[in-house]
Amino acid sequence: MSLKISSSGAREILRRTGTAIRDSVTTCTQTASSALDADTGKLNWYFQFVPHDLHDWDATQVPVLVDAEWGGQPRKLVYWAHRGGFYYVLDRETGKFLFGTPFAKQTWAKGLDPAGHPIRLANIDPSPEETYLWPGVQGATNWYAPSYNPLTKLFYVAFLENRSVYRKGEKEYIAGNRYTGSSPLIDLPEDPGRGGVRALNPHTGERVRDYTLHTKPWAGVLSTAGKLVFGGSDEGYFFALDAETGKEVWRQNVGGVIRANPISYLIKGRQLVSIAAGNALFTFSLER
Repeated sequence: MSLKISSSGAREILRRTGTAIRDSVTTCTQTASSALDADTGKLNWYFQFVPHDLHDWDATQVPVLVDAEWGGQPRKLVYWAHRGGFYYVLDRETGKFLFGTPFAKQTWAKGLDPAGHPIRLANIDPSPEETYLWPGVQGATNWYAPSYNPLTKLFYVAFLENRSVYRKGEKEYIAGNRYTGSSPLIDLPEDPGRGGVRALNPHTGERVRDYTLHTKPWAGVLSTAGKLVFGGSDEGYFFALDAETGKEVWRQNVGGVIRANPISYLIKGRQLVSIAAGNALFTFSLER
């Protein structure tokens, strides 16, 4: 059977109130992954990362599909670094939760229960008095692609560590200023946050190393059989890291913000790597 794994989220949620409904796939505040039979469209399984999400931590990340041993048995797995700050391993045939742990700073849950549901801390919902939380509304990662390299057996993800103020209530519209309807406040002046490319042990979630950027990343990462990890930054640098050591091997300023996923491909036996920046596409290769 062929499966299509997708994700979901919610918009305009920060003004909402109500009771959390765990394991419901019909409510508007769910952040979940679902697997559909690609031939029939029938729902095979679903998994909720954040039931009754009130912080916009939707599951718009890219799932990484890996065939590997788990518990001494060959399994078909999904590796998922989620916007809420937790890293998950799921069985992609059944949707069963196998493992989860924080991969970036988060202050809203003390962990996950045996089913993979978050064990929420008190006073984390948006409130009139303001609620400060890590990760911020932009998440601990976002829509851009992570990468798993079977040679290094590491999982690489662009990560963010910043907080937001979540406030419940209406916000006055002021012409010319950012307006999100109610909250959150993003990029606090006293806490601009940090980010970069993080290498994780995919079986333990342990952080192996970081490559830190000057600005928060909004570009995906790509790892190759040549043991390189490619990524980009808002400063306009397209870079390559040694996949084993994390050290920078090469970088090039392309003159525009990079908010795309790098790709690698062959043309007439020559390997190329391309990245979009601004309104241009840049392509690189090794000299012959």
